[in-house]
Formats: sequence, structure tokens, C-alpha cells
Amino acid sequence: MNSTLIQKFNSEMMDIYLTAKKELKYNASRFLQMITDPNMGGYQAARKLIPEMSDGFTTLHMAGRHDLTVEARVLKPEYAELFTDEEKDICRRRLTECGYKIPE
Repeated sequence: MNSTLIQKFNSEMMDIYLTAKKELKYNASRFLQMITDPNMGGYQAARKLIPEMSDGFTTLHMAGRHDLTVEARVLKPEYAELFTDEEKDICRRRLTECGYKIPE
């Protein structure tokens, strides 16, 4: 596994948290706990959150900020090798069902 790419992804997960807190006044404390846990980090947190729609996804969906979802970040082309096809399919389906146009 590409540790540099995982570190970059972990940084994006922190960016999600900080941007949502600043722009939406959304304090995703459970998400923050997960991504800052040294035994988990952003990458493992994302893999844990993908199978079931999280409260965070719902909150961001209601705010129209699908770009801040874990799912949107998982689907960024530069992270393709980090996730299974099944994980990416779940993210793609969830976002598409919410009407989000996934950037190419």
C-alpha cells in the first residue's frame, strides 16, 4: 500500500472536518475522533464508514455539500488504488442516488 498516498488521503479527511466546521458550523466530533485515532486514521475511518450511510453523509447531503463527503473523496482518481471496486461502487451509488454529479 502506498503510504504517501494514504497520508495525503488522511490529510483530506482532516480537511473535510475543518471545512465542514468552518463553513457549515458542523462539528463532526465522532469523525474527528476516528481520523485522529493513531490506530485508525482517515484512510481506515473511510473504509469503516463506507458500508453504511453515516450521519455525517446525511448532514452534508442536507447542506448540499456532497463535495465534503468521504464518498466524494474516495472517488477522486488519485485515490483509486486505495479502495476496492466494491467500496468505490458503494460511494458512486450513494452519491448518484443523492443527485450529485461525480467529477470526472
